[in-house]
Amino acid sequence: MGLKPQRDRLCLVQLSSGDGNAHLVQIVPPALGGRGADCPNLKAMLADPGTTKLFHFARFDCAALQHNLGVTVAPVICTKVAAKLVRTFTDRHGLKDLCKELLGVELSKQQQSSDWGAPELTAEQMAYAASDVLHLHALWARLEGLLRREDRLELAQACFGFLPTRGALDLLGYAEPDIFAH
Repeated sequence: MGLKPQRDRLCLVQLSSGDGNAHLVQIVPPALGGRGADCPNLKAMLADPGTTKLFHFARFDCAALQHNLGVTVAPVICTKVAAKLVRTFTDRHGLKDLCKELLGVELSKQQQSSDWGAPELTAEQMAYAASDVLHLHALWARLEGLLRREDRLELAQACFGFLPTRGALDLLGYAEPDIFAH
């Protein structure tokens, strides 16, 4: 519903294994007739240390999933962090920009600010949600190549390892003031 996990409820989790399919898990609270955070299979997969989870902006996603589902999501890869480490010539690190510039794929963000808390999502919302994960594997492949080329893959992996902790710090209120700032 928004970008503050302590205030805004989690409504949807999108998944893709990179095979061209997306799976959408709608989180509907009991007050609206759903099961809320009662999703044991999703929680088990997210917490599985043998399954690497690929995100764009994993810092937020780790925090939101921790707060709403009570799981520490790890290990993770973040295409946003990867892009910032190797695309230092630009400040365009959003998913839409990266997909266009690295993959030649145009993403529509028209549904981004629609009502994700509705009991039933529209076809347009579901298509938008799917597009947010369908290109992550191809994007990561391009970014991983750039990280290797620039000898920054090990640095990226260290950053990825810290993201669940960074999300936990954000949940505790350490986003502002940032404890890493001077």
